[in-house]
Amino acid sequence: MRTQHTIALFAAAAALTLTACGPQGGAGSDKGAGASTAPSARRTPAPKASAALPLLVGKGLQTAQDEAQAAGFHRLTSHDALGRDRLQALDRNWKVCSQTPAAGAGVDTGTTVDFGAVKLEETCPATDAPAPKPAGDTMPDFVGQGMKAVRAALPANASITVKDAVQSRMVLQESNWKVCAQDPKAGAALTGQPVAFTVAKTDETCP
Repeated sequence: MRTQHTIALFAAAAALTLTACGPQGGAGSDKGAGASTAPSARRTPAPKASAALPLLVGKGLQTAQDEAQAAGFHRLTSHDALGRDRLQALDRNWKVCSQTPAAGAGVDTGTTVDFGAVKLEETCPATDAPAPKPAGDTMPDFVGQGMKAVRAALPANASITVKDAVQSRMVLQESNWKVCAQDPKAGAALTGQPVAFTVAKTDETCP
């Protein structure tokens, strides 16, 4: 009898142990305990800063850039106001002919300020000369335009020859030369044929 009683006690203890070690929580248990259920906070965008953009036309390009940055404008770019696609490699050798946006108060400081510039010895045009439009299926009229910009307007795979129309000089820096004559003529179909130009220095008269 004692043996049966002892076995019964062990069985009861084992059952209690299994019950205690079983999974906790029923249908009403919170499986996400400890996780935040509050909606994420929305970030309010910082207000845009604005400042007065100075009038920089007529100043040296380097000075204009320095003054624009001092006023809070740090996105600056420049282009050739004569439409020749020249790079402003040394800013101190260029002067500002136009600025976009125009001078004024309340300008967003994140705005890109673009300067139209010419070299110091050159005269500013009344309005910025546009670069040649990319050539399509017909040959544009390139006479009088800068050779570097003309080359950029033609297909990248075009076969191009350039010769000096005044003397027998080598045309090394095309940004300093302008087109005097072209072959094919303006309006001719462009079908992949070679393109030829005769050029003169920008301050010379074409023959």
